[in-house]
Amino acid sequence: MPAPLSSLQHTLQSFGDISRFLREGGADEDSLLLRDKLGALSMQIDEATRLRRTGADATAITRRVGDLAQCAREHQLFLTGLGSAWHALYEFGVYQRALRELRDAIAAWQQALERHSTQEGTSFRQFELLAWRTLGEALLLIDMYEHGSGPQSDLPGVLPQRPSRWQRLRAWFRRLRP
Repeated sequence: MPAPLSSLQHTLQSFGDISRFLREGGADEDSLLLRDKLGALSMQIDEATRLRRTGADATAITRRVGDLAQCAREHQLFLTGLGSAWHALYEFGVYQRALRELRDAIAAWQQALERHSTQEGTSFRQFELLAWRTLGEALLLIDMYEHGSGPQSDLPGVLPQRPSRWQRLRAWFRRLRP
């Protein structure tokens, strides 16, 4: 039975926990670089979220969100330079889409902050939701790249049946259990 979402949230309480998790593993150079870049993005997200939750002044939050937007832009550019083995993974496209949506949410939050909009709280909540989703997709991508999507067939010329997206996600959550 897959671990419930509350178990994942218990395991990873903050974006900073994700940064620490990313430093623990890694297989090849591309994987290590992606882990480093993702760790940097996670720390930017964590800092912006912390400032917003502690009630820092709007100028400090706006500046941090600007830094976060730049970091997300650089991260997306980095992804385009990864090797074809990454680009061939289904999870890579899903992660890129999630990152684009996160960048849009960051821009909306930044704009709400700059305009002192009453919608700033809504923009922040949307950003935070997409940040968790994006980082989860990134962790799944790294895991799928480093561990493959399933056992290989011993028969020559027979392609192994690829597990469904939900089967892969359940397997990934099982590995996160403490």
